[in-house]
Amino acid sequence: MQHELIIILDFGSQYTQLIARRVREQGVYCEIHPFHLAADVIAERRPKGVILSGGPSSVTDEDAPRVAADFYEKLNAPILGICYGMQMVAIDMGGHTEPAARREYGHAKVKVLSGKTKLFNELPFELDVWMSHGDHVTQIPAGFHKTATTGDVVTAIENEERGIYCVQFHPEVAHLSLIHI
Repeated sequence: MQHELIIILDFGSQYTQLIARRVREQGVYCEIHPFHLAADVIAERRPKGVILSGGPSSVTDEDAPRVAADFYEKLNAPILGICYGMQMVAIDMGGHTEPAARREYGHAKVKVLSGKTKLFNELPFELDVWMSHGDHVTQIPAGFHKTATTGDVVTAIENEERGIYCVQFHPEVAHLSLIHI
């Protein structure tokens, strides 16, 4: 039997198992793998999508965990970057991420902006989310557009042409019916 597959690359998030649970609750088969899984191995599996989990590291550290250098070029599936995953995508795609003045942990209210988005069902609206991060995206990469904020902090970006979607918050902790995964 052939399953549709979602691959979750784990960067050490305390929520990785919850991400997998939420995906499985949607009736989709998924597997968790370490972040350094080779891009060729991922591509051979032909996943319907790849999720880049959050993680405790700062993406700005010299030895921060990263996907393989050829990851974005070899992968032919949509990517969802969550928290650390969003920050890493921003840097990898030519944007900029910096340490925040203070860590953000807990409830936040995200404003989903009007405009074109594949991540959110309704436009515009506010969403209660769970944050857990010390870095934030300060410059969006070329080709991406901002789809949500918490005021000054960019909380969602998308590049539909490349199939890359990112959120700073943890949708696996919030109610998933508001997000298309």
